[in-house]
Amino acid sequence: MPLPGRRGAPVDWLIVGLGNPGSEYERTRHNIGFEIARTLSRRWELPKPKTRFRGLLSEGRTGPGGPRVAVLLPQTYMNEAGLSVRPARGALGAELDHVLVLHDEIDLPFGDIRVRLGGGLAGHNGLKSLKQGLGSADFGRVRVGVGRPPTTDPDLVAAYVLGRFSEPRADVEAVVERAADAAERVLRDGLEPR
Repeated sequence: MPLPGRRGAPVDWLIVGLGNPGSEYERTRHNIGFEIARTLSRRWELPKPKTRFRGLLSEGRTGPGGPRVAVLLPQTYMNEAGLSVRPARGALGAELDHVLVLHDEIDLPFGDIRVRLGGGLAGHNGLKSLKQGLGSADFGRVRVGVGRPPTTDPDLVAAYVLGRFSEPRADVEAVVERAADAAERVLRDGLEPR
């Protein structure tokens, strides 16, 4: 049933790619969520995104008879992503366990991909903002390992995640494709609670 003020049916899944807007952040570790979201939008041949909910939003189906999806790239900066995702989820009618967040994870080695529903926030400011905006951390995640610098200094860690990948671009693109595959499996098979 359509929501008030909305044309059409609610979405089955809200896919959120985390990152920071602006060309200076393109191809950085922190923006791998944006790259995965764009890859999914291309695979599903979704229309060009429109500016909505303080983000870039594209809606459609994953294929003939596939689930209705909305792919959102918040343009609020990472630490305020919840300000974009909260109103989008409300307007689009996505259940909390059908919000799937694509994000970088420094606690995983480069290239490791893990999928889960809920769990801790691991100091990730984007996830903290989403928990605050959504009222819970019980949303799905595709966690993409970007590696950790050999330091615990917060300034050096921040510089690391905001820096570009040192790995070959072909390796990064392969990780993005595998993470998109993982997201598609979630849409097909669902997620089990932790």
